[in-house]
Amino acid sequence: MRNVVVIGGGIVGLSVAWELSQRGQDVTVLEKEARWAAHQTGHNSNVVHAGLYYKPGSFKARMSVGGNRSIVDFARQYGVPVQVCGKLVVATREEEIPALDTLAERAEANGVPAKRITPAEAREYEPEVSCVAALRVESTGIIDFPAVCAALVRLLDEADADLRLNTPALGIRPARGGGVEVATGSAVLHADALVNCAGLHADRVAEMAGITPSARIVPFRGEYYELKPERRHLVRGLIYPVPDPTLPFLGVHLTRMLDGSVHAGPNAVLALRREGYRWADVSVKDLADVARFPGAWKLARKYAYPTGLEEVLRSFSKKRFAASLAQLVPAVTEDDIVRHGSGVRAQALRPDGSLVDDFLIESTKDQVHVLNAPSPAATSALEIAKYIADRVTD
Repeated sequence: MRNVVVIGGGIVGLSVAWELSQRGQDVTVLEKEARWAAHQTGHNSNVVHAGLYYKPGSFKARMSVGGNRSIVDFARQYGVPVQVCGKLVVATREEEIPALDTLAERAEANGVPAKRITPAEAREYEPEVSCVAALRVESTGIIDFPAVCAALVRLLDEADADLRLNTPALGIRPARGGGVEVATGSAVLHADALVNCAGLHADRVAEMAGITPSARIVPFRGEYYELKPERRHLVRGLIYPVPDPTLPFLGVHLTRMLDGSVHAGPNAVLALRREGYRWADVSVKDLADVARFPGAWKLARKYAYPTGLEEVLRSFSKKRFAASLAQLVPAVTEDDIVRHGSGVRAQALRPDGSLVDDFLIESTKDQVHVLNAPSPAATSALEIAKYIADRVTD
């Protein structure tokens, strides 16, 4: 039996820990917060993605298609709320149809059950939707990802894993004779292997371990609204726009949640702190890291205008946000939506300013570092865990 320390108590870290424990490994999980799933996992849209958007053969494509099945099976086995409801991706203008056709081709290549439908057929699913064409994706679902994490914690407890909240990793170094040593505020842990699933801080943990990561984390905040209860009838399921293929974000969309509420969003703006859920959340250290990174300036030159400016304006303007939603469902007005929290996405960025568009996992002796795991990482968590566990046990 080997001892493995996993840093990060989100859905990826907990899934890795559970997979390793199933393979007979002795696992310790370190989470710096007082609760599990405190950041990305606990602030996302809870969508089980189908694998529609991703380049065939990529990690994202393979792991999200497999993850779509495995996370739904896990939820049903362990009593986690889940609903496979399908979704519509709608082209609202004729010039979006080629991109919609590309999505249909990717769906077929990735083995995702999806079909092109007419506007009339789209309105059979969503009577209030406006489109010139649509793609119906059957395997998309809604789940409670924090509840998935709670189930994983229960399973890890039953497997006698060492689960430590309020325990940040403060130092990492190679151990004499092999393995690694991880310093926390109260102890120095010796492990045969280390897995870094620190999400928004994954690059910093890698550097702490003596690794020069090939990409840096730049945090983007996504802000959400929700429809007022009396207007929830406007949306039956999930309605997405055709995404801009040059951007890593899907655009604002409408999602009916398990409790019947309808969430709208998110937009995408630079977060002023790695865990900055409001404009008022500012970290001088985090901003300095962004300012010192050449890739951030190259990204800004490419996207600051008009894309970035429009996202910032939409952040401050409820009217603009509602107008974006009305492109999908014209009946939605400014008076129909109210603020509903935000999340922060850990987007990995290369020094040349290019966005890392796939999962990025790097290994060295006795260490595995998950350096980019944005959406659909929650959907794919159990598949990512198998991949990492193979690396650790091999």
